[in-house]
Amino acid sequence: MADMASSAREDGQVASRRGPRAGQPKRRTFTAAYKIKILERYEQLEDPAERGALLRREGLYHSHIDYWRAARDKGALKALSEKPAGRPSRSAAEVENERLRKENEKLATELARTKAALEVVGKAHALLELLSESADSGTRPGK
Repeated sequence: MADMASSAREDGQVASRRGPRAGQPKRRTFTAAYKIKILERYEQLEDPAERGALLRREGLYHSHIDYWRAARDKGALKALSEKPAGRPSRSAAEVENERLRKENEKLATELARTKAALEVVGKAHALLELLSESADSGTRPGK
């Protein structure tokens, strides 16, 4: 059995226990501000041993520094830092449309259920009327 300690990463986070990829580690993401901060710290250090210690402490690889440095030199990190992180929020109109769409689906389902109930009640009424007429005429149905 794998225990929790073996699945924990150095930063103390444990992969989610649910889903098809439960045993796999979660991919980390870094903000533009974090990348810039680490690049500045890394470039301030002269000694390769200190640079290696910084990378180990942060759980990074030298390839991260190479990619981030290239992105910074192209101006990509500055562009990223100006954008808010995450999915863009939906406008009020889109939120209202989604709410109305769900309400419409709910009402359509309710209407279909009501129509089916009315149909059953109508058939029951017709059957009772038929039984009532046959009882009034003196003949018993089924005998």
